[in-house]
This record gives sequence, C-alpha cells and structure tokens, in this order.
Amino acid sequence: MKSNGIITLSVLLLLCYACGNNAHNKTVERDTTINETTSFNNLFLDSNTLHQFFVTNPRYEKYEKQFDDFYKERNYEYAWFDSSGIGEQARGFINLLNSTISTMQDSSFYNERLMSLYNKFEDSVEKKHTAEEVLNTELLLTGQFFHYTAKMYRGTDSNIADLGWFIPRKKINLTALLDSVILTKNTQVDQFASLNEQYSKLSAFLPSLYALQKEGNWDSIPQRKKPLHLNDDTIIIATIKDRLHRLGDLAEIDSTNRFDSALFTAVKSFQRRMGLSVDGAIGPKMIDEINITPTQRIQQILVNLERMRWMPAPHKKHEFIYVNIPEYKMYVYNDDTLKFSMNVIVGTAANSTVIFSGDLKFIVFAPYWNVPVKIVRTEIVPAIKKDPGYLVRNNMERTGGPDTLPSIRQLPGPLNSLGRVKFLFPNNYDIYFHDTPNRNLFSASSRSFSHGCIRVGEPKKLAQFLLRTDTAWNDIRIDTSMESHTEKWVTLPHTVPVMITYFTAFVDNEGVLNFRKDIYKHDERLADKLFARH
Repeated sequence: MKSNGIITLSVLLLLCYACGNNAHNKTVERDTTINETTSFNNLFLDSNTLHQFFVTNPRYEKYEKQFDDFYKERNYEYAWFDSSGIGEQARGFINLLNSTISTMQDSSFYNERLMSLYNKFEDSVEKKHTAEEVLNTELLLTGQFFHYTAKMYRGTDSNIADLGWFIPRKKINLTALLDSVILTKNTQVDQFASLNEQYSKLSAFLPSLYALQKEGNWDSIPQRKKPLHLNDDTIIIATIKDRLHRLGDLAEIDSTNRFDSALFTAVKSFQRRMGLSVDGAIGPKMIDEINITPTQRIQQILVNLERMRWMPAPHKKHEFIYVNIPEYKMYVYNDDTLKFSMNVIVGTAANSTVIFSGDLKFIVFAPYWNVPVKIVRTEIVPAIKKDPGYLVRNNMERTGGPDTLPSIRQLPGPLNSLGRVKFLFPNNYDIYFHDTPNRNLFSASSRSFSHGCIRVGEPKKLAQFLLRTDTAWNDIRIDTSMESHTEKWVTLPHTVPVMITYFTAFVDNEGVLNFRKDIYKHDERLADKLFARH
C-alpha cells in the first residue's frame, strides 16, 4: 500500500498539470518544487493525468492505449526518473533521438518542448524543478519513445496491401519495448526489436548523400547522339568525371576531358551499381542515372527503408529463397549463408509480379502449362482465329470449354513455355518459379518480360539444391526427368520459405550501394504517402 505522502504527491502533480492545461508551453508558476538531491524517490502519477496529457499533446493521442498499458503495469510509477533525478535511460534515449535526427534528417523525431525540459534537468546549475516540469518530462519522453519506435520499427500507418505489399507485416509491441528499455536501461532498441539486416547498411549511406545534397551543383548533363567510348575527348567528360568522383566510383579527382582507363573502370562500376549493361560506354541510360539528384536518391533510400521496416523477422528454417523484383535476381540461402544467386525474369508492368511470401512445396518436372484464362482470351483465341493450326504448331491442346473461351494446355517438351521444370509454392496469385525455352532473355539488363510468374536462369541448379538431401535424386535422374515428355510431381520433404520483395535501393554483398528502376511505380505510390506530395 502506498504511503500518505505518495498519495499527496500524486494529487499535487495532477493539480499542477491541470493548472497548465490551458497553455501548451506555459510553465506553471508555483512554489512547489522538487529538489534533485532529495525528492526523486517513488514518484507516481494519477491515471487521469494521462488523459489530460493528450489534450495538450494530441500528437501522442494515438498511443493512448500504450500509455495506459505501460503505466498501469508499473502501478503508475514514473519510468524515466530514479532517485538521482533524470535517469540513465532518458539520457540514452535523447542521444538516440539526436543521432537519428542527424542520420535521417527527420524533424518529426524532434520535440522542442521535450528538449527544453530535458536540458533543464541536465543543467548542472539548476537543482530544483516544479512538479509540472517533472510530470511533463516523464510523459513527453514516453510519448516520444512510442512515436520513435512506431515510426522506426513499424513504419507508416497506411494499409500496405494498398501499396501492393502482401508479405505479412512485422508486429511490434511498443509497450513491451519501452518496458524492456526501462528495465535494462539499454536504449539500443535494436536489441529488442531488430530491423531487417539491410536497414542499417542502407541507412549508413544517407549522411554522404545529404552532404552531396548540401553541396548542390547537380545540373543535368545533356544527352548525346552517340555514346562516349574509351579514348574519346570532349568537354562533357570532365563533368562526368566530377560526378562519378562525388558518387564514389572514380577514386581520383580528374578535370581532363579524355576518356581514360580510370574513367572506363569507374563507368563500369557505376553501371553495375545501377543494374545497367556493364560495357564501359557512356550512353543515354547511364546519363539518365547520373542526372538523378542526391535529393531524389535520398528519397529513394527513405522509401526502401520504410519497406524494410515492414519485413518480418528472418526465417529460422535452414533454407530460404529471396527474390528482389527490380533487381531481377534470386538469392538462395542455407543456414544464413548465401549459397548462390541467379538471374530471373519477372512480370511486365502490365502483368506485375506480386510481392508476397509463401512456402515452396513441389517440383514439377516436364510440366504441362495450363494457359491462364486471361492469356487464352487475349492471345490464344485471336491467334486461333487467324491460324487454325496455331495449337498444333505450338504443342498445345484443347481440354474443354466453349469456342469463345476454350481451356488450353501446352504439352511437356522443349517448346513448353514453362520449360523443363517448375517450382510451386501454393498461393492465391497463381505465381511460381519456372524454366523457359527463351534462354537469351536472361542476358538483358532489364528483365520484365513475363505474365507475372518468375522465370529462373538456372532451373537445374535450383532443383539440385532443393533435392540435395534425397539420395534418390542424383544429377542423372534430374536431367532425365527434365527431358521427359511425361509430367512428374515431386513433393519436397519439407517446405522452403520464399519471399518475393521489391527493393530499388539496397547494399550488395560487397557493401556497395545499388539502385534500380521503379518498374512497377511502387516507389512512386509509397513516396506519395510518406512525403505527402500534392
């Protein structure tokens, strides 16, 4: 049971707060003070005080439940103060806010009133504080903590499915996070609610881009009729050298106009980072990428950091398959180690590949292709009307349905659009991995050619990996099954998690910053939400 002194102090704090209720930033001038050296023990607040707090601090109102749960669990005892005054956890959190503001350049993490009050407690001269100051500092720290962790670890309040993202979103318990921080006095929140590993790698590039933004001088380089090649000499080359040096691709400053070997190497570095054809020539696509300003790149990174906040915790299963759509790349992991990667082909802008997760369960060798209704309606039926022999020539057969919309499937074989094997992870979007007879398409730098499914560059290698623990499936049997004209289904001994994502800014395995085109305009739509563009 609480002492009468504690009850009296609780009532006093409530009265002090109510007196300041009509003026948001006004300090109540009362003779009631708390001496840092003697009176910070056992501070409690009244539950009604919380609800009054939201009247003058509406920005934190959406966290009212978290406030209630947190303080109720503590029996309404203060969290950010200890017997000596403002606690170590408060200092750590303020340092974390300042660091985040510096890195992210995000003013929403700054609360002027909180900082003003906090600085009073850190002032070595000031030893006495009003009960109002103590109360407001306590609640503002709590509110700003909820705001910080919600934004940094959960992300936007928008319905992410409306943004084309169907991977289950990571769940964050803000109250439990704050309780852990207060209990351990450890404000390294990552230890309690880790972000995707890519997050810290990508955000580390923001300070250098903000520095470039501040420097300015990023006028558009004009396009040329012909690409520039090694040993060319023209005034525009000096500008390109300066740009590539500032971006980190060209090591040494060079103001000459000659396309030398150092620039050739820098150009290939830049092309590789942008997902362009790595040929060492400066053509229109490369000029377009060079002309993207630091401000635009910062926004692109912030958009992708937001998506990384949504990512669920890493899978604990041994195998894991990850596809990044704008990169046209598949990564295959085992025991947290990247085993191999391969090029993939994804859906066109009109037939975009869905962003979702699933579990790979089946391999189908020598598959039939049951042609989707949309393709039958828009492509097959018109082709049959023009050429009655279309089905036979394309190794297809009709399995039913009316003439206006027949059911069509393509037989196994070298002409089959799914190639020699497909990999199924059952889902509502009818998307899967598969081989393709059109192997030449994998050499293109931009590979959005499919109707939505994902074509894999090395299907046999993927099959070998998935069947590696089954001694019945050696290379010869896999080859024979792929070359067969009889469909064969294989159920994997255990499912393998698959995640199909969409990141246009990321850091590769060599620690190099990469950017890709926003092929489905997902970045554009998310930016509208994040930056409230009108």
